[in-house]
Amino acid sequence: MHNFLKQYYFINKFNPDHLNNLSKNIGIIYRNYSENNNILTIKRISQFCKSSGRKFYISNNIKLAIKLDLDGVYFPSFERSLVHNCYNLKKNFKIIGSAHNLFEMNIKKKQKISEVFISPVFKKKGRNALGIYGFIKLRNSSNIKSIILGGVDNSNFNKLKNLKCYGFAAINFFDKKKGPS
Repeated sequence: MHNFLKQYYFINKFNPDHLNNLSKNIGIIYRNYSENNNILTIKRISQFCKSSGRKFYISNNIKLAIKLDLDGVYFPSFERSLVHNCYNLKKNFKIIGSAHNLFEMNIKKKQKISEVFISPVFKKKGRNALGIYGFIKLRNSSNIKSIILGGVDNSNFNKLKNLKCYGFAAINFFDKKKGPS
């Protein structure tokens, strides 16, 4: 795995055995909307991440992220609120988010996120991709660190170096590293 790229893994369920098989440099984003932010699960993931030296973010709940002293929060593209800008945040608390187009990128700028996940860059089943030029256009529209999200796999992984991205985020890419269950 390239050490120069920041890496994020979106999880919907907590599987410590699988996470132990992955690099400790991979930040974990918990986005299980179906459990309605189960606090016990979030605390277990947080404890696991702290003990293993990983960064941990939850999706779309800044109050809970602050309350549980997490590393930060992830705002999906559909989150457009600016209310969080009035919170006092600890020094290393990060707000990260995703954007699919210029309109959403402008919202993310107003949200003062530190990293933007631009997606989908590579073709995925049933979804049109921005493509490399679309990524570059969105990346250049802002000085926010750009993370590639969407369709990253072994066949296009080497292209990431040439795109001047800060990192990449994935689900399937890391799921495939589970090994035997």
